[in-house]
Amino acid sequence: MTTPRQFSRREMLSRCGLGMGALAASSFLGLSDAAAAGSPLAARKPHYRGRAKRVIHIFLNGGPSQVDTFDPKSELTKWHGKEIPNNLRTERPTGAAMASPFAFQNYGQSGLPVSELFAKTAAAAADDLCVVRSMHANVPNHEPSLMLMNCGDSILPRPSMGSWISYGLGTENENLPAFVVLCPGLPTKGAENWRSAFLPGSFQATHIDTTGKTVDQLIANLRNKKIGLDRQRKQMDFLRSLNEQHLSKRQGNDAAEARLQSFELAYRMQMEATDAFDVEKEPKYVREMYGDTRHGNEYLIARRLVERGVRFVQLWHGKGQPWDSHTEVEKNHRRLANECDQPLAALLTDLKMRGLLEDTLVMIGGEFGRTPTVELPSGGTNVNAKNGRDHNHYGFTVALAGGGVKGGYIHGATDEFGFKAVEDRVHVHDLHATILHLLGFDHTKLTYRYAGRDFRLTDVEGRIVRDIVA
Repeated sequence: MTTPRQFSRREMLSRCGLGMGALAASSFLGLSDAAAAGSPLAARKPHYRGRAKRVIHIFLNGGPSQVDTFDPKSELTKWHGKEIPNNLRTERPTGAAMASPFAFQNYGQSGLPVSELFAKTAAAAADDLCVVRSMHANVPNHEPSLMLMNCGDSILPRPSMGSWISYGLGTENENLPAFVVLCPGLPTKGAENWRSAFLPGSFQATHIDTTGKTVDQLIANLRNKKIGLDRQRKQMDFLRSLNEQHLSKRQGNDAAEARLQSFELAYRMQMEATDAFDVEKEPKYVREMYGDTRHGNEYLIARRLVERGVRFVQLWHGKGQPWDSHTEVEKNHRRLANECDQPLAALLTDLKMRGLLEDTLVMIGGEFGRTPTVELPSGGTNVNAKNGRDHNHYGFTVALAGGGVKGGYIHGATDEFGFKAVEDRVHVHDLHATILHLLGFDHTKLTYRYAGRDFRLTDVEGRIVRDIVA
């Protein structure tokens, strides 16, 4: 007769709490049998039928200037070089108004105004773009604003939007991660931007360093050059048996479960990832459409990933915060936009041609915007101002396309100078609530119980911006 295993009080409470939480989650979310049986990334149905099935987030990290991209302001031309009336506190001293150095033009049947920085994108997809000009955040600092945009909280550690979506929907292809981040190196705040926090580790992003170009450079050690898949499978089965024995004595150990799942995913990716990340398999005309650049490859990989069932792909423009143009906004923004305008135009065109845009939500923007005034040098006067713009969280722009949003549509407005959102204001929580709605979720009910509380992406706020839903 086997002696029953004795549990400590702490372990017993942990097992009971996590077990009931998992049971509640599986019942509430309507998890498939595979998911409830222990496959955390199995495809699941949302609360109701959504317009979007997947998301591509084009993250222009650092904060692009709204008045130089999608929000033209004629008053800035009139007031150029003059002090303008505003009572907004910027992060650093700012001085006179600075007119946009970029020409705007109306595009498409909608007449959407877009600057020359994104001329190719506008020419290709103006009537597909939904431009939200009235975004606002909490503070004018990169770190908390990055956390707010990605994780729904600017201070405390929270799961990222991609993790919440993966948790809610699972993946359509268990041979690839549900959540993939494409970034050369690391941005400000690093992996905190795509963490799963208290959600199970299976829902954290897989970061692909896009500094390399070939599959082996993008995903190190993807292929085992010494032994074949059959022998690897036997090794994996043996390793899994050991891990399951270990896990059976530690029920509710999310870290151990995530490790077990990661081994399986790594094995399966040998077959699927070698294909998904190999852009050379695309016809020459497609590769030329995106451009033979790092950004072109990234955007093409993003399309290849979503068409293979990946739920959330996040493309970061670069490491650090490249769009942070405190000086020489004309020179810097022109260079940055030149890197991504053609690939973005190609991505939207390609998705539309393949019938993917209607159920793929594309989101383009940064963590905040920039001031319409020049940032002053340390002397605090307009003398020798460097024609850069400071951080601005009071009003900025995010553009959306596909996935059930209105195309050729402008929502909200900033004031006459582009400083502050004043009409139909949209907070980041509202944006998150709307994205989840488009995916088929009631944002107040996509929750996870942790530390005695039901958490959600939108915290205790957020409203659906129904005017932008088609």
